Amino acid sequence: MIHRGIATFTLDTGRCPPWLFARMVRLGRSVTEVLVDEFGPDEFVRRIADPVWFQSLGTVLAFDWNASGLTTILTAALKEAIRGQEKDLGVFICGGKGKTSRRTPEEILQWGDRIYLAENKIRNLAYNSKMSAKVDSALVQDGFQIYHHSFFFSRTGAWAVVQQGMNADAGAARRYHWHSESAQDLVSEPHAAIASEATVSKALNLVSRQSAATRALSVDMVNAGLPALMKDVTILRKHSSSLSRMVKMANGRTGRQLTLLELADTEFRHHPVVYENFSKSRYLDKILGRLAGDKPKNYEALVATEGVGPKTVRALALVGEIIYGAKPSYEDPARYSFAHGGKDATPYPVDRPTYDEVISILAAAVRRARWAPQERDRALARLERRRAPRFPSHIQ
Repeated sequence: MIHRGIATFTLDTGRCPPWLFARMVRLGRSVTEVLVDEFGPDEFVRRIADPVWFQSLGTVLAFDWNASGLTTILTAALKEAIRGQEKDLGVFICGGKGKTSRRTPEEILQWGDRIYLAENKIRNLAYNSKMSAKVDSALVQDGFQIYHHSFFFSRTGAWAVVQQGMNADAGAARRYHWHSESAQDLVSEPHAAIASEATVSKALNLVSRQSAATRALSVDMVNAGLPALMKDVTILRKHSSSLSRMVKMANGRTGRQLTLLELADTEFRHHPVVYENFSKSRYLDKILGRLAGDKPKNYEALVATEGVGPKTVRALALVGEIIYGAKPSYEDPARYSFAHGGKDATPYPVDRPTYDEVISILAAAVRRARWAPQERDRALARLERRRAPRFPSHIQ
């Protein structure tokens, strides 16, 4: 079973009707109680990190399957549903949409103190929350701006992240899933089972395996010292202001092998550097100076440095490519189907037994939930419709 992924949906406008949200809270409370009782809090967290489970649960609770609101409203409904029962269930939900998302680390620390978690475990949970948000906003530059971040965790330290970004121009939203069991390296291939209704044509993907050389070179450049780093950045600024003049160097600095890229102008026709403006920026220079002084031990430490954002890592990536030949990945990471396969057999045919198992377990939870008969029948009918061959393409 794959636990993480990305999904893309239409961008909602408007609000969830109060009557629907109240109903989702009531139904969500029952389903959560049953799932935790049946499988335990750690397994509930793991299932939240699975895009198929998250999507299916939202559908059971009657929200639109293909709308961005499923993410924000389902998370808010679940958070409200377990309010006051967190300690009994052993499940804790922090964060949410907009300003609430920025309070996530604070909420994690508060819950950690209330349930007497070890201090190092609390700090680690808060760190993972911050890093997952930073990675998906700075290292996966796909045009989607993160506006929703929620963090689920259990007493044992199992955690999951569900966050969402929006692309207003495209009228779309994209959801990102993380799980503690699978996130062994926060800056290298942290997503799997990636799914999207559409991909973007230009995305800087610094978490790709293909970007490993870029990540390593970025650390080397900042550790070489500020004078050497700023000399490289000056060259980048010349490129971003005038692509017609290629900088050619015959000799490298002492202890550093410098590779000249003999690139034809045609290679820059759709290159991201065309859209950059790396003219004199005091803020960028300040952050680069901080990095050069801190000398981060690895790329994760570089990214975790306060003030480092999309433009900083993009500048380092382009310096590495233009001057040293370390080309990062520009492929949209949303390129795989969900954990259960795809209708066009990409990357493999639909795994019907596994998909049916998800539906069966949710159906059993619905039957055990303390719902009115009419609500139970409607929820079961929604689940049963998902067995029909007319699912949306990204969750087939």
